[in-house]
Amino acid sequence: MGADCVEIGHRLREVREMRGLSQRDLAGRAGLTNGAISLIEQNKSSPSVASLKRLLDAIPMTMSQFFSEFEEPGSPKYFYAADEFIELSPQDAGLGELAARVSLRQVGDASRHALQMLHETYPPGADTGPDMLTHEGEESGVVVQGLIELTVADQIRVLNPGDGYLFDSRLPHRFRNIGEGPCVIISACTPPSF
Repeated sequence: MGADCVEIGHRLREVREMRGLSQRDLAGRAGLTNGAISLIEQNKSSPSVASLKRLLDAIPMTMSQFFSEFEEPGSPKYFYAADEFIELSPQDAGLGELAARVSLRQVGDASRHALQMLHETYPPGADTGPDMLTHEGEESGVVVQGLIELTVADQIRVLNPGDGYLFDSRLPHRFRNIGEGPCVIISACTPPSF
C-alpha cells in the first residue's frame, strides 16, 4: 500500500508544478494549509478521498485523470483483469496507522470514455472522509456485500446487499461503512467526473 501513497505525493507535486501552482496557491484554492499539502507531497500524510477530491477540484482535475494510466494506442482494449483496475483512492501512508482505507478501483481509463465504472470496497468503519463529496454527473450503484450508510443532501439511508442508489452527483454525498464486515459496491458515474 505504501507504494500507492508515494505515487499520490509525487503525482500531486508533478501536477501542481505543471499547472504553475505553488503549495500556497493550491492550499488557498482548496481551503487547506500549505503545510498539509507539503505533508501529502512528502508522503507523510495520506488524505481522505474527500480531501484529495477537494485538492484536485482546485487544480482542476478529476480523480480519474489524476490516477489514469493511459491506454496504449493501437488495438482498443475491451477487457480488464482484476489486477489491471486503477486504484483511485489514497492508501495508508505506511506510517503504522491502522485506519481503514476505502478502495475505489476503476475499470480502464475513464478519461477516454463517457462512463466511469468502479469496484468500491469499504472496510468496517471506513468512509469517504468528513467532507461531503460533490462533482458533475450522475452516479448509481448496487451494494454487493455488507452495509453502507449513504448520505445524499439531507437524506441518510442504510443500504443492504442488493439495494441500490441513483442520484445527481452535484448533491453533497458521503459513504460510510457502519457494518462489522467489508462493504462492496459496484458503481457507475456519467460523465466521468470523479
